[in-house]
Amino acid sequence: MHKEILKLSIPNILSNVSVPMISTVDTMLMGHLSGLHLGAVGIGAMVFNFIYWNFGFLRMGVTGMTAQEFGKKNEGEQIHLLLRAAFIALMIGVTLIVLVTPIESIAMTLMNVSQDQMPIVSEYFRIRVLAAPSSLLVYVMMGWFLGMQNAIFPLIVTIVINIGNAFLSYYLVTQLQWEIGGVAWGTVIAQYLGLFLALFLFTQKYKPLFRHIKTALILKKEALTKFLSVNVNIFIRTVALTCSFGFFYSQSSAGGETILAVNVILIQLLNWMSYGIDGFAYSAESMVGKYKGADDENSVYKAIKLAFTWGFGFAIVYSALNLFFFDPIIAFYTSDEEIINASLKYRYWMGLFPIIAFACYIWDGVFIGLTATIAMRNTMLFSFIIFIGSYYLLLNFYAENAIWMAMMLFLFVRGVAQSIIFAKQKLNMV
Repeated sequence: MHKEILKLSIPNILSNVSVPMISTVDTMLMGHLSGLHLGAVGIGAMVFNFIYWNFGFLRMGVTGMTAQEFGKKNEGEQIHLLLRAAFIALMIGVTLIVLVTPIESIAMTLMNVSQDQMPIVSEYFRIRVLAAPSSLLVYVMMGWFLGMQNAIFPLIVTIVINIGNAFLSYYLVTQLQWEIGGVAWGTVIAQYLGLFLALFLFTQKYKPLFRHIKTALILKKEALTKFLSVNVNIFIRTVALTCSFGFFYSQSSAGGETILAVNVILIQLLNWMSYGIDGFAYSAESMVGKYKGADDENSVYKAIKLAFTWGFGFAIVYSALNLFFFDPIIAFYTSDEEIINASLKYRYWMGLFPIIAFACYIWDGVFIGLTATIAMRNTMLFSFIIFIGSYYLLLNFYAENAIWMAMMLFLFVRGVAQSIIFAKQKLNMV
């Protein structure tokens, strides 16, 4: 099983660590223009992370449910799950474009966007929203591939998207001088390129599944109800997660341009850590789901144990990198001396985060594979309450560090709560 988990995890890790390239390249390009541009792209990117993460069930729910059908060898339901999710993703994507004006207005208010930043953030927002249908459909394709125990196609698609975004954004910003519009258009074009590639790869490998397609079964009431019941809990869970990071950015923005710029950079380090460890979480989704579908409990427990073992090992590596290479990492993101100096006091926070946080990422993968979405929802809501409450409590004593202390507590409590629930309910969670 070590070979199996590495076969799934290595492509997932390579795929996941390339994901932050979008925000990393955008942050770097804007960071060398001005602190105003850096803060604006951080806010704009957070808004879209908030939107897309809230529809993360289009990947997570599809992975767990597809993996279980893969374990049952039910080819008909495998293809119908994909088409069912794709239909919902397309409808949501088009709706986001239609409602761009009210969404933008709400986002500006909630994120405490300053008058100086508003025109820049608005330009970024109205361009990036055009990628909504492609981004959500790519979520569906990625989740379905992982459920089918195929980690290679997501790797190929993700790398093409992120390399394409990096080159396009760099060219549009540095050569055509489009500034924040350049990084936005680079992302939009790259997302559609990734969607077309995913569809091409799908037709090449999975064309035999087409014979099972029955139009009436795609939106069959019972199947659709099951799909939505699983995913509504993931949706609520993800709303709480994105509200947590939205609150983080909002409080950072309220602290001034320098604090916002520092936290935009530091959150990139957290993203790199989470996407790397999520490689093993994704493999846990695929393997746990498959073995649960095949009623092989021993293999389910073994897959969970190995995911935690490898995840902890990677957490140690990330901690060491953050501790010993903190200065050059910060210098990579920005040349602003004020921002660099303000960030130095957070070195040890960044070294501690991976060790404290890794467990909640692995448990997410396990719960998705088990389709234990009620437990995912409940532990996230509990942790969110702890996050907000602890921030305001700590603010009176540790004003400068309160937001990071609360964030660390948020991730730690998630992992502990998930561990307790699994210890009590085992594989009986629904």
